[in-house]
Amino acid sequence: MNHNESAEEQEEEEEEEVDDERCWSPEESSSGMDRNPSPPPDTADREHTEAPDAIGETVYSKHWLFSTLTRLIQMVTKHEEEESDAQMQLADDDEEDLCRVWDMAMDKEFKAADILLGEICVGILGNIACFPDTCVALSQNEDLGVVLLLLLGDSDPPTLLETSRMLLTCVSQGDACGLWIERIRRQSSVCPSLCFIMCSSTNLELLVKVGELVEKLFDLDEELMKSWITAQSSEAQDSESRLDVVSSLLEAAKQLRSESPGGLEVYLHILELLTTTEEGMQMFAALDGPGKSAWDFLCEVVCEDLCQPDDPPLVLQEQTVLLVQALAVLSALHSLQHQWNSTVDSCLPLVGSILRVLQYHNEYRENKAPSDMTAGDHDDDDDDGEPKHEQLQALLETTAELLAELLHSLLKLVQLASLLTDADPQLADEMRKRLCVREAP
Repeated sequence: MNHNESAEEQEEEEEEEVDDERCWSPEESSSGMDRNPSPPPDTADREHTEAPDAIGETVYSKHWLFSTLTRLIQMVTKHEEEESDAQMQLADDDEEDLCRVWDMAMDKEFKAADILLGEICVGILGNIACFPDTCVALSQNEDLGVVLLLLLGDSDPPTLLETSRMLLTCVSQGDACGLWIERIRRQSSVCPSLCFIMCSSTNLELLVKVGELVEKLFDLDEELMKSWITAQSSEAQDSESRLDVVSSLLEAAKQLRSESPGGLEVYLHILELLTTTEEGMQMFAALDGPGKSAWDFLCEVVCEDLCQPDDPPLVLQEQTVLLVQALAVLSALHSLQHQWNSTVDSCLPLVGSILRVLQYHNEYRENKAPSDMTAGDHDDDDDDGEPKHEQLQALLETTAELLAELLHSLLKLVQLASLLTDADPQLADEMRKRLCVREAP
């Protein structure tokens, strides 16, 4: 009996051990083996949600910092609007939060974080500058204006982006733009700083925002545009390394060419604005100037990127603005070609692309019903509110004008070569070799 009782007790202990093991493993794999228990769901979710909110590798919260700084700016703005001479009083909670921000600024880990305090502050200022009254109040602060313009020389791309965004917001406000235009005129470092960003940065978002800022400035004040051109032209004479506006614009446009059609459109419009002034054309025509580089780049854009043979005619509607701007600049630069010793053959691809634009324009109009050309105009408005049919008409006029200029130049060269054949055959052969003009049959 004792033996039987001990055996039964042993079996009961084994069953209890098996039950304990099963309690630790709620699931079994297909092979019958137990696995480790999953972490609690709330822990996993908390780790997932907290990581993006942390500043760098610190425990500081971005949301908390943004909220605290925004609340501080609102309190200061409200106190200034009340025009009270009394000292500003803070609630205990607000004072405690600001002390924490102070401590954070002295923390070595926070200084090494990927979110910089300067970027945050300028970003908040840019957000509140979207309100006209606040924008005017900020713009009237002379010290703030000087600091923001000096920040364009900073080396941190996020700070440069937020600074450019705020400046663009301010110059776009009618009541504040005059203050900023005058301030930018006085600050001689603005133009070199913007040119350095355009010719050296690979940050596409920053290049687009800086381009929009320069475009807005040139649109608002032609005299500012002229002063930047003439100032840099005079400085380049005394400097071996020239950093002119056009070369910087071209470098930025090359960066945006394949990645951002909208950004490229901004830079082509700036080049078009430059060709409308005598000072701009003198810069293009200068010896060893950027005119030839601009011509070659725009020819590549038109011949290789826009309105290709395998594109449907409808693509013309999407590329209208880019084509108008590129062809307008090429038309202005065509008169300078004799300075670059360009051959006739170099213009033939451009002539072919222009003929294709005219062909696609004709096919597009034939395929579009007359009712669509009138009733559908407002449905096809672009972002500036200009109807598409007006843009297509501008493209047609610009294209026809450039084609006439190119064909006229080609015809004059062929006629000159034909006349020289009778008068001086040796000179005629030499001209044909240099200009790649074939002998007339």
